[in-house]
Amino acid sequence: MHKHQHQNIHLNRPIHVAILTVSDTRDYDSDKGGQLIQSLINQHENHVDINHYRIVKDDIEAITHQLKLWLTSSNQLDVIITTGGTGISQRDVTIEAVRPLLTKELEGFGELFRYLSYTEDVGTRALLTRAIAGTCDSTLIFALPGSTGAIKLAIEKLIKPELSHLVFELNKDIRN
Repeated sequence: MHKHQHQNIHLNRPIHVAILTVSDTRDYDSDKGGQLIQSLINQHENHVDINHYRIVKDDIEAITHQLKLWLTSSNQLDVIITTGGTGISQRDVTIEAVRPLLTKELEGFGELFRYLSYTEDVGTRALLTRAIAGTCDSTLIFALPGSTGAIKLAIEKLIKPELSHLVFELNKDIRN
């Protein structure tokens, strides 16, 4: 355990997760990113239930619509992970869909992700990612790039080590 990490918190319930792939070209058979998120997040030490998995087009209204459906559902989600649409092309609009929904942005996620991407994965190409994370009330939202290398880095180095703690912190005021 790294000296700055704390012991993992084990929740007494499953962590409820939704995965949203943003792509004009992927379908459920060819969506390696969404499949990788499912595989990696299921390896978390706390039990994880993947409640939803969808693919939507690179379209701000489609992304926003799906996120709002999940956020207002009676089945409370703990985490939504999106993949794709975080770059700088004209079609990359995931950040523009996610950011207005956030009640709190976790700036450290994007900063650490870009740092790790630079040092461990893609070098200066890390400059092109706009990956973000934050909360919408008691739901965490992570917006990840679409590449499997970026997904693996984000899930293994940042999300999995802190997931139980983040969910615990988001819900501690609700429990009291």
